[in-house]
Amino acid sequence: DAERAAWELPSGTTIAHGLLTLALVPGLRQELLHVRNHGRALNYGQDRVRFPAPVPVGSRIRLRVRVESTSAHRDGVLVRLANTMEMEGSDKPAMVADSLTLVIG
Repeated sequence: DAERAAWELPSGTTIAHGLLTLALVPGLRQELLHVRNHGRALNYGQDRVRFPAPVPVGSRIRLRVRVESTSAHRDGVLVRLANTMEMEGSDKPAMVADSLTLVIG
């Protein structure tokens, strides 16, 4: 709603919802990270989700992923991935979140 954004948001422009940005992570991550020879991989949740900068509609974004840690879990291995959604032309990331994946078998 461009009219509402003009009077309600500091930038005066429409932005993408932070949760939409977070929802893009799994699809983009599949293009970056391939794990072979594992059993089931279950979404175990998200930690430390933050949205430091708004994403104006039409912005170009990209995902940076780093394996933060792996740890033994009673059901398998818990993998923590650090996800940073970067925005072209911005010094601040649009989104930062740690994803937790439980790999079984």
